[in-house]
Amino acid sequence: MRSISQGLAAAAWVLTCLGASAQEARLDPWPAERAADLEALQSGARTFANYCLNCHSASLMRWNRLHDIALDDKQIKANLIFGDQRVTDTMTVAMNPHDAKLWFGKAPPDLSVIVRARNAVEHSGTDYLYTLLRGFYRDRSTQTGWNNVVYPNISMPNIFWERQGPREATLTRIEYQDVPAAADKGPSRQRLVQTVSQFDANGVAVLNRTELDQGEPGFAYGFRPVDPAAAKAVDSQVADLVAYLNWMSEPAAQTRRRIGVWAIAFLVVFVGVGWWLNSVFWRDIR
Repeated sequence: MRSISQGLAAAAWVLTCLGASAQEARLDPWPAERAADLEALQSGARTFANYCLNCHSASLMRWNRLHDIALDDKQIKANLIFGDQRVTDTMTVAMNPHDAKLWFGKAPPDLSVIVRARNAVEHSGTDYLYTLLRGFYRDRSTQTGWNNVVYPNISMPNIFWERQGPREATLTRIEYQDVPAAADKGPSRQRLVQTVSQFDANGVAVLNRTELDQGEPGFAYGFRPVDPAAAKAVDSQVADLVAYLNWMSEPAAQTRRRIGVWAIAFLVVFVGVGWWLNSVFWRDIR
């Protein structure tokens, strides 16, 4: 329990240091029914091993804990472990954190409890990650050539770009800005300005700013994929990955909930039996 708490605190600290801040992007709801779907969890574990473990570790999770999602040692070794690790080892990576900081500017955080670290009053960690991993778009102005609607100027590239295919992005932000006034009308003034940024499939942006007489500040976005079917398939793959990350953050969650239901049922029956016995014992005295 102590190691999980330490991991959670470490993940939160790393995210704080990285400056992770969700701009006012709309978060898409993650399909929560996949949380208990063994096929989705196994698919997510495969995606995690193939796409995430190259840079991110999961130092609080051992490979043999995947027995809980119906994977045996032979399947784990054949399909998920690509190095010389044993199934009793934790999910670590060979990348040195110092080298990672030099290459990416920031060391990739450990993902053991990333869902719990990303829970907030305003949103759930699963919705955040589901939207984040599907929110990449090409942007030539960044170092990696990618940007993200949830985490602006993210250091991480789009790991699913080959499967997702090219797509255009439209970002619309409405905010108050200082607009220079005419020479005969005094200093600059605060006006409501709508900025529409359109990024083509190659990351070239076209900006259009318009002053508004009325409206509310906010941020909205939209994507237009070249291959909608491929983009939809990636959305499903990301949903499975988030299901696995959610399970990995607390592998015993389903067991805990199941035990909780039986415990509450027992208490209800016990209270009923106790009330009946009490009425029987005191019936003649009354």
